[in-house]
Amino acid sequence: MTERMNLGDLAGEAYKAMAGLDRFVSASTLPKPLLELVRLRASQINGCVYCVDMHSSDAKQAGESDARLHAVAVWREAPFFTDQERAALAFTEAATRLSTDDITDEIWQRAAEHFTEHELAALVVALATINAWNRMGVATRMTPESYKA
Repeated sequence: MTERMNLGDLAGEAYKAMAGLDRFVSASTLPKPLLELVRLRASQINGCVYCVDMHSSDAKQAGESDARLHAVAVWREAPFFTDQERAALAFTEAATRLSTDDITDEIWQRAAEHFTEHELAALVVALATINAWNRMGVATRMTPESYKA
């Protein structure tokens, strides 16, 4: 597949706005490895090869092991994740696969047990942001950075 367009060049102001959301999330107290796991999981669900490539590399740089990265897609069955990470991954899947009742009160409560209100707000923003990035990456067929190298 070939890249359809470069949104960074054609919609630079939109990219800057999205980067502002990423800066907000990065400044939160959410652990960086956890952020990369949820970004990776949302990107897997959305089929965004660019973001899967980027966030698996970013997670590795943040100290994630290969075993945990390989297991993100099957996190429910894998023994590698903490209760907090499991709550975040369940929330990620619900927020990414939106329908009228995917983010149940049970999923919300489970996340609320593991995150402060400010962290949960940052998680909501992080998931909204990565889902928007995924949609841009998929629509334009962004080429992964590791492929360009």
